[in-house]
Amino acid sequence: MNTIISRRIGTAIASMFISGLSFCFQNVVISGTLPSHNYHIIKKIPLGGEGGWDYLTLDSAARRLYITRSTRVTVLNVDTGLVVGEIPHTAGVHGVAIAPELSRGFISNGKAATATVFDLKTLQVIGEVKTGSNPDAIVYEPMSKKVFTFNGNSNSATVFDAKTTKVLGTIALGGKPEFAAADGLGQIFVNLEDKSEVVAINTSNLKVKGHWALKPCSQPTGIAIDRQHRRLFIGCGNQLMSVVDANTGSIKATLPIGKRTDAIAYDPVTRLAFSSNGEGSLTVVHEDSADKFSIVNNVVTQPGARTMALDLKTHKLYLDTAKFQATSTPVSGQVRSRPTIIPGTFVILVLAKTAAT
Repeated sequence: MNTIISRRIGTAIASMFISGLSFCFQNVVISGTLPSHNYHIIKKIPLGGEGGWDYLTLDSAARRLYITRSTRVTVLNVDTGLVVGEIPHTAGVHGVAIAPELSRGFISNGKAATATVFDLKTLQVIGEVKTGSNPDAIVYEPMSKKVFTFNGNSNSATVFDAKTTKVLGTIALGGKPEFAAADGLGQIFVNLEDKSEVVAINTSNLKVKGHWALKPCSQPTGIAIDRQHRRLFIGCGNQLMSVVDANTGSIKATLPIGKRTDAIAYDPVTRLAFSSNGEGSLTVVHEDSADKFSIVNNVVTQPGARTMALDLKTHKLYLDTAKFQATSTPVSGQVRSRPTIIPGTFVILVLAKTAAT
């Protein structure tokens, strides 16, 4: 997943989007803030410590939030707000996937080009799997009981058996993968950031079923799925969210969201989709029907709060961020820079809904 970066769209490009994309907004309703959907920050959990962060993963059943922190994974009990453990030696960590039925978790280590396997109960490391270069997103697929790491520098996915940790194959993706989502029926969908596509993968034979264009959405990052209605919610760097039919790849709607989105979440009970935006906002979208969507809120969070996890039990959202210095640090080999984190300011934001009135 990308670090916090500014993506600006020039006036000419913006006007082109507005004039040429009216068809994309025909199924979108811009609603006023609805009390039942009015999320707000109810708590801040200061964790401090050094280093950046990437994906958040929440195990709602076990009440544990997995927080990636550069060289380690911090594990937080979301009910008590206390740290219950840490998994070290995860160089360049990006994401965590969990397999509750196997009591195993899996960590993608970008700098080490490995995946760490650990015990969900004890947090002890069980083993390590070699992956492609810079594994970023990591997903466990329950039907096949396979783990997929999506390798940013290799433009590929490494697939291994969750039980034996044996590598089963490598899938060429044809572009730089970002986040991915499993449908629970044997398919995985992964965004290609540089191609502005989503790729559908058959997990049984490890074959690519299709490449689906996301235009006008570009630079896709986060993705979430409504499994019941077969809809993919995809956040893109040009301040758009695409809603895609998971069966056909057709775009059902395109909605405006905040700047610098990175994570997308979907709550099947409330039928709300969320985009956490690095500018310091949370866009909330309601799925009125399988083909109609309403923007119901834009919540102020905190600058840098671009990654997110949803608690399916309480319907709370967890975002992480820190405070930043005015100066920025150049990113090696890339024409961009990232804000300098002020040490000790890392925090977890907890958001919940306002009770209906």
